[in-house]
Amino acid sequence: MANVVVVGSQWGDEGKGKIVDWLSEQADVVVRFQGGHNAGHTLVIGGVTYKLSLLPSGVVRPGKMSVIGNGVVLDPQALVDELSRLEAQGVHVGPERLRIAENTPLILPLHRELDALRENASEGTRIGTTKRGIGPAYEDKVGRRAIRLVDLVDPAALPAKVDRLLTHHNLIRRGLGVEEVNPQALVDELIAIAPKVLPYMDRVWELLSKARKDGKKILFEGAQGALLDVDHGTYPYVTSSNTVSSSAAGGSGVGPGALDYVLGITKAYTTRVGEGPFPTELTDDVGQTLGTVGREFGVVTGRPRRCGWFDAVLVRQTVRTCGIHGIALTKLDVLDGFDEIKVCVGYKLDGKTIDYFPAEMGEQARVEPIYETIEGWKDTTAGARSWADLPAEAVKYVRWLEELIDCPVAVLSTSPERDDTILVHNPFQA
Repeated sequence: MANVVVVGSQWGDEGKGKIVDWLSEQADVVVRFQGGHNAGHTLVIGGVTYKLSLLPSGVVRPGKMSVIGNGVVLDPQALVDELSRLEAQGVHVGPERLRIAENTPLILPLHRELDALRENASEGTRIGTTKRGIGPAYEDKVGRRAIRLVDLVDPAALPAKVDRLLTHHNLIRRGLGVEEVNPQALVDELIAIAPKVLPYMDRVWELLSKARKDGKKILFEGAQGALLDVDHGTYPYVTSSNTVSSSAAGGSGVGPGALDYVLGITKAYTTRVGEGPFPTELTDDVGQTLGTVGREFGVVTGRPRRCGWFDAVLVRQTVRTCGIHGIALTKLDVLDGFDEIKVCVGYKLDGKTIDYFPAEMGEQARVEPIYETIEGWKDTTAGARSWADLPAEAVKYVRWLEELIDCPVAVLSTSPERDDTILVHNPFQA
């Protein structure tokens, strides 16, 4: 028995939602440990589609405990709205099934406003955020001025904490020429939302410690992808948190020894949303085909994703920075029908061949992919549930990727449906 960490091995949107939901059948507890409601997951279960942005993907499964850890930044209104949407689909998620860490920082309206002001200020400085306040909320956390969930317990102490927060934010707003935030209005808003979210509050570190002692299986669910990690990603075009697997420990309150197996979700090609470098991006008909067949639109924003061939250099680097034991390869079926398929196996940088993705922004923009080509397949892989159902050329492609990234395939996904999955190695039996 093992506890499993699920991370995206590319720029997100690799299909983590389905894999986490599929794995959660074996898990007792599913934990979100970083990010906010900027990361969307789509689950297709029995023909019904569920779109989640903040809640752990296991929340649609009855009898499972879902946890939001302290590494997440929580928009309380977004939480209430998402719970209401699920309720309308017949999924009731009460406090007995969802627990939120008491020390989780809150996303406030002023964070969303600041995020949008920055993104809209200049095209040259645009990062490509979702304008949901994630970055500014993390800034306040690190600046030791955040309002945390536990702060809502004591309304009498809120005004002083809000004043401290607004000393920083109203100074920024004056500089931007926008109206300052009224302290009492913010306090009133927090007091109004408190009864709706406080019933979910818990000492998550203690809850998870007890679960481990009781022999429960824990599934840690990351958001975004490792290439958006604030330290190890394509900086500055990254998210505002650590998305690599090791942050599962700090973002939920367990020790690193609790992380037994790391599963990296990996798309059979590459996509990216927003700004930033993308060495294998295709702006031709092939890229358009990948986007159309793969339905590559953001769950949260609806933005079209940029598409390109599989980049083995990037995924191999992620395998190392995340300590990935095995990958879950998704969307293989999107490649059905191609005469040939290309894979990036290295880069050219200023005339030299390199086998890594550089950290410097200018070098990232200058790298040129080195491609190798493999024969495609005409038969469909969609819905395959065993290796025998796959065309020989598709199997060859999967094996080739394993060699290039130096990591085995543990799970193979062949459609958005939960059961269209080939299990090679069960991560919970590591």
